Amino acid sequence: MVTLIALFAGLLTFVEYYSTYPGLVEFRDAKPFNRIRFLMLFITVLFLSVIETGRIEPSSTSQFIHSVGALIGYSMDFPYSPVRLAAELLATSGAPGEYEVIRTATGIAYLISLISMAIFTMQLKAGAWPHRSAAFNVWVNLPTFDPSSGGDVVDRLNRDARINIALGFLLPFWNPRVLNFASMGFQTLSMASPQTLIWTVSIWSFLPASLFMRGITMHRVADMIREKRRAGALAAASTKFATA
Repeated sequence: MVTLIALFAGLLTFVEYYSTYPGLVEFRDAKPFNRIRFLMLFITVLFLSVIETGRIEPSSTSQFIHSVGALIGYSMDFPYSPVRLAAELLATSGAPGEYEVIRTATGIAYLISLISMAIFTMQLKAGAWPHRSAAFNVWVNLPTFDPSSGGDVVDRLNRDARINIALGFLLPFWNPRVLNFASMGFQTLSMASPQTLIWTVSIWSFLPASLFMRGITMHRVADMIREKRRAGALAAASTKFATA
């Protein structure tokens, strides 16, 4: 099943980027956005895999990553924090030390997501993408967004940006509850399985960070459109003044 899902995702990505016209994949012309998201998920899966491998064959690298994750998890283990909520809801088997294992995994995953969002924000501030001097194709980067329907484009982009940021803030609290609700009537997922723990925690940290980054990007696009309008209005006013 994992192999089939990976093949389908790879085929979909290849077809989307190879075709001339965009279909479903957003921000095809956004290298920093896509690369940072890919690296965030890759590093999260890699670090969690190293931690799980270190439980069987300890090494200096696995012990260092485990210590960082344990420190972050312990520091964020306070009431109503996403790390504590995820650890309490996912630790369902009652195995000794399961809570600490999940807390360490969620701590390192949360740290990676925060660092990724910080790097992405700095790249946006530095003007790495989208370039203010270059043309921005809304259709290529937002193929499912229809600029011709439903009010002003800038207002809609800002509204969608706020929705994405709000969802990114709430998902770390909702994801464990949704997972528990979806598994009702089925065999409870066991976090004692390394594969289950790695992918569950990776998705738990990746989706909120991805929504945060999407919201920040849409807000940046709205600012660019607003600046283009202001520049166009100033140019039209100066031309009218010159002809008068």
